[in-house]
Amino acid sequence: MALADSKGSGLSSGDAGALGFPEIVELNVGGQVYVTRYSTLVAVRDSLLWHMFTQKKAKELARDSKGRYFLDRDGFLFRYILDYLRDLKLVLPDYFPERSRLQREAQFFQLPELVKCLNPLISKENSITEEGVFSCASDPEQELQGMGGAGISVATIDMSRVALSPASSPGSIAPTPQSLETRRSGYITVGYRGSYTIGRDIQADAKFRRVARITVCGKTSLAKEVFGDTLNESRDPDRPPERYTCRYYLKFNFLEQAFDKLAEAGFQMVACSSTGTCAFASNDQSEDKVWTSYTEYVFCRQ
Repeated sequence: MALADSKGSGLSSGDAGALGFPEIVELNVGGQVYVTRYSTLVAVRDSLLWHMFTQKKAKELARDSKGRYFLDRDGFLFRYILDYLRDLKLVLPDYFPERSRLQREAQFFQLPELVKCLNPLISKENSITEEGVFSCASDPEQELQGMGGAGISVATIDMSRVALSPASSPGSIAPTPQSLETRRSGYITVGYRGSYTIGRDIQADAKFRRVARITVCGKTSLAKEVFGDTLNESRDPDRPPERYTCRYYLKFNFLEQAFDKLAEAGFQMVACSSTGTCAFASNDQSEDKVWTSYTEYVFCRQ
């Protein structure tokens, strides 16, 4: 259910105009552009955005070169913050490996109910439903009364839920949803375009394998799980976790480092292919020949 009082910011479009804010606001969050209503930004009273857009005037806030209000935060995760502000419900994909980072963003934006929603151990209503919807309860006492548990402590209820969990048994710890999801099967293709030089007498020099960029293709959620912060998403920043992409690349240029990360995540190489062409060849036999190649490695986790 929705929170009782958080939506009552009590501000109208007239109040926005008096402070110098338009009804439709453009934001630049970490390089990602968002367009939303002023009423959405101030939906949760006493949040960081509420203070920014009610306690300050428009000219006092930082802006980018195009006049958008600038926030130096994670632009990808802000979409979930904004969705929460719209109807006070959090809807996440089936697999979402960045819950802890989103919780950190919720703390920064001073959204305590959202922080509790992202902790599945708080209460039953804060756990993930089959549709992946987090519903935040505003009053724990109301939650207990609705369960018919008047006079029962929260600690007792929490322990009973643990005992009734199908995945738990005496002497064992039930795996968290995060640990189960990280074993989801799938394929990831790693590719690179490199160059190498063959000199006289077929001797390769020190530039034998110069890798310009390592690309990553596959399901967005799997790529983020394996490579984490070393994944560069700038060419495809808004790809949903359940979709596929071929536009990611890595922030490092060492193939072995990519292979180590895939192996640690339980992936095994199942196929590879490579092509090579002579990019530069001189008639002078004393000149070195420069070859370029493109290679792909296919990894699978069952």
